[in-house]
Amino acid sequence: MLQVEHLHKSFADFKAVAGADLTVRQGDLVAVIGPNGAGKTTLFNLITGHLTPDRGRILFKDVDVTGLPAHEICRKGIARSFQIANIFPRLSVFRNVQVSVLSQKKLSHTLFRPAQTLVVEETNRILDSVGLSDKKLDIAGSLSHGDKRVLEIAIALGNEPELLILDEPTAGMSPDETTTTMDLVKRLATEQGLTILFCEHDMDVVFNVATSIMVMQHGQTIIQGRPQEVRQNVTVQEAYLGGA
Repeated sequence: MLQVEHLHKSFADFKAVAGADLTVRQGDLVAVIGPNGAGKTTLFNLITGHLTPDRGRILFKDVDVTGLPAHEICRKGIARSFQIANIFPRLSVFRNVQVSVLSQKKLSHTLFRPAQTLVVEETNRILDSVGLSDKKLDIAGSLSHGDKRVLEIAIALGNEPELLILDEPTAGMSPDETTTTMDLVKRLATEQGLTILFCEHDMDVVFNVATSIMVMQHGQTIIQGRPQEVRQNVTVQEAYLGGA
């Protein structure tokens, strides 16, 4: 579904991504791991069009999307959440998701009726799928940290993605919130046929959830493989897993 080939991105003299390769097959849950500063978020920004690579290619469903703007990549079927929850804090939970659905369907305005009366069924279905139906009238900014991250996933689902990219989806969560959120991610992948690419620092989460793991260091791909293969790789152990 997604093929990243020899991607490079520099900021002045700093090479944030220096030859990254990544393969995401349909239906996989792929984790990208690496030390702080390894280039993980920059890689995600390149894939989703928030940055333009200096060199390399990004193929989505065999179509070259390298350098396309973020809104075009989103419409092609790639949705993304960020390290810091990216929501409309003064709108209700319902309206946050509804705006996303309206945008995807290009119905943000209409000559015949107010936009807020549209896509109600679709919005409610997404909220039900992520477990936020009982909070749909709450103001988004009043939610707990964990629920804000779940709301961001719901907003991403409003874009009807085939590939969902999650940047540290459990950052700042309690252990219980982490378990609940990753159970949700796995369930969404199964029930909605989503392919998921995520970055995560919690190694228990990574090795319990991912079907494939890509390891980055200094902007480069060290290895990509199944969890057991990655865990046993000597280079990964020395560079990241502390020789375990």
